[in-house]
Amino acid sequence: MVVGITNIERKLFGTDGVRWIVDKEPVDLALRLAYAIASYFPPGSRALVGMDGRLGNAAIYGIVLSALASGGSKVHDAGLAPIPAIQLCVRDLGFDYGVMVTASHNPPEWVGIKVILSDGVESPPEVDKQIEDILFGSRFRRISWHDMRPIEKFDTVITYYVEAVKKHVDAEPIARKKLKVVIDCANSVSALTTPRILKELGVKALSINSDIGIPYRAYEPTLENLSELMEVVKAVKADFGIAHDGDGDRAIIIDEKGNFVAGDVSAVVLSNYISRKHPELPKRIVTAISTSHFLMEKNVVEKGIEVYWTKVGFINIARKIKELGGAIAGFEDNGGFAYVSHQLVRDGSMAAAIVSEMVSVEGRSISSLVEDIKKPVIIRTKVFVTNRDEALEIVNEIKSAYRGYKMVDIDGIKVITNNYAFLVRPSGTEPLVRITVESWDRGLAENILSELKTIIDKVRGVKIEV
Repeated sequence: MVVGITNIERKLFGTDGVRWIVDKEPVDLALRLAYAIASYFPPGSRALVGMDGRLGNAAIYGIVLSALASGGSKVHDAGLAPIPAIQLCVRDLGFDYGVMVTASHNPPEWVGIKVILSDGVESPPEVDKQIEDILFGSRFRRISWHDMRPIEKFDTVITYYVEAVKKHVDAEPIARKKLKVVIDCANSVSALTTPRILKELGVKALSINSDIGIPYRAYEPTLENLSELMEVVKAVKADFGIAHDGDGDRAIIIDEKGNFVAGDVSAVVLSNYISRKHPELPKRIVTAISTSHFLMEKNVVEKGIEVYWTKVGFINIARKIKELGGAIAGFEDNGGFAYVSHQLVRDGSMAAAIVSEMVSVEGRSISSLVEDIKKPVIIRTKVFVTNRDEALEIVNEIKSAYRGYKMVDIDGIKVITNNYAFLVRPSGTEPLVRITVESWDRGLAENILSELKTIIDKVRGVKIEV
């Protein structure tokens, strides 16, 4: 089953919030955007605001706090915190909305702003569009000085979140197993939560890249960025490694042999475990269109579990789970995983905790669990583009070249055949096109990727000649 959401065109908001290079835009952008956010919500709304560890946040975080207060919100300053911690506290502690100052996995020169609704899930496109309309129309609400309320520190976010995660795992088998886990915190806010959670569960937690500041590796936890973690896992003979992104909502697993485990593969392994742990959950998975089609067919659908596909962006997954009334799990191929019993959004520290429980209860290594999964060859790459128009032209050219094949076009273009499948889609957060090709035959997958690159080069060549 393929499920999409309302296709609303936005000028600023992308797949997940607004992002920009900090020194390429005036701070007025952050000021006006925060005014627009405050003006969207009723006067007196309680707002929880947090940020990741980017140095560029120093240029805009104070502006965001002040503008929200000036716009009539009662602002609570959480400071440094992973976005799942902010989302959980917004949902549980009576906040009307939340704002996270983060650019997630984007390079360190980027900053960004995400809006979180009272249910703890990021704002949907229709809300983003209304905020944009307020901003572009300069229809800001300004309250009088005597109605302005002080900005208050909210120092309990981390502790509340840590305790909430721990409640959802069985600490006894973890403590008995005496696991050793290496955590790559990406020099950002997951350093405040994952090592603490695992230690309190009885794990010997070793951290790298745990000082918050300029990252020693790119924020995005991809294969090419995690060579150090893979080496350390092998060197210290750890049971596994966990790598986070900039705002702490992703978790990529490195097995005990130092091998990178793709996000959708680890998600299938985790989903299988959760379905056994919680047999009462509905037999369904919600995942993004970027997840491997063949992986899901062989390891999920053939087990009698229904798969719901959404556009890329965890907001789409979370809101679909909510609409359906539950699921075994929701996930993306990039390491974003939602343990639904905890919260509907992706949560890196929660994923690390439930992986620790799984390994302890199952009594098996990560590599052994991964071996059980029937894995197609999956090749993922990206091509940088000049602008979104060029990206859309690439998608349309590929759609024309493969007309007659089975297609899914809820996000870019996905072509599915008996022998191979591929997805080509514009990124919602960066100026690039993401490509995923899969097959049971590596040679065929490489040939299809070559065909796609030829089409893309043709489009880019036309753009250059004009």
